[in-house]
Amino acid sequence: MSAAVLCFTLNDALGKWLLATATVAQVLVLRSIAALLVLAPMVAREGADHLLRPKRVRLQALRVAAGTVEVAAFYWAVSMMPLADTLAFWMAMPIFVAIASAVVLKERLEPARLAAVVVGFVGVVLALGAGLDHGWLPALVALGGVSVYTVYLLCTRALRGTPASVLAAYQMLGALVFGLVLLPFGWVPLGWTDLVLLMLLGVVATGAHLAVTKSLMLAPAAIVVPWQYAMILWGLLFGWMFFDEVPEPVMLLGAAIIVGAGLWLTRLEMRGARG
Repeated sequence: MSAAVLCFTLNDALGKWLLATATVAQVLVLRSIAALLVLAPMVAREGADHLLRPKRVRLQALRVAAGTVEVAAFYWAVSMMPLADTLAFWMAMPIFVAIASAVVLKERLEPARLAAVVVGFVGVVLALGAGLDHGWLPALVALGGVSVYTVYLLCTRALRGTPASVLAAYQMLGALVFGLVLLPFGWVPLGWTDLVLLMLLGVVATGAHLAVTKSLMLAPAAIVVPWQYAMILWGLLFGWMFFDEVPEPVMLLGAAIIVGAGLWLTRLEMRGARG
């Protein structure tokens, strides 16, 4: 999950950079094509039957739809506000997942874990307060993306018997189709440098998807998901390095509380797993 978080944040930073010249539709299409080229040998090694004859089709379709909408929502949101602020909205997702895991997947949520979730939510509220300086539309888009991403993660956990490469291929195929639908409404000329970087975006995204899928196959969602709190730290660093974005003190305070709560929650989950 730590590897996935780093890859996702690199993917987000590169996507924000490219959205200065490209559209969301172009990002979805080109990154998906590159990702599918990378995934093709892996899927072939697993066997075509896994891809052509999927099990639990409705759940697979729900996962693809949720993941595709989440990616589009993130790129739309990050094109309207700083990287760290956008990621702060996504920090609410582990809280949602911990609660949803207890309700939907029947995973335990004892009082100590619930307390950690509440503390983390306080940090998220502080970070969100700083993010609202950029208007309500980016905030609503981001919150919508976080909500569907929670569904995506729960579906991934439920489909842990499916090879990671096949799950990633379905995800990229969904994003490709969605991007092609939007492409006639959002096409701009691109140079060769932008095209190469957009393809690189797909390679990095593939690495992230494979890593997060593998982590969810190895452990319950509530154990691995809190590691995504580290994403806000990478977002702060990359935002400062590449976009000259300096976070507000309230944002930093919220980030510190979120990370502390995430580490606390992880400690509780690991202790419970050993028990």
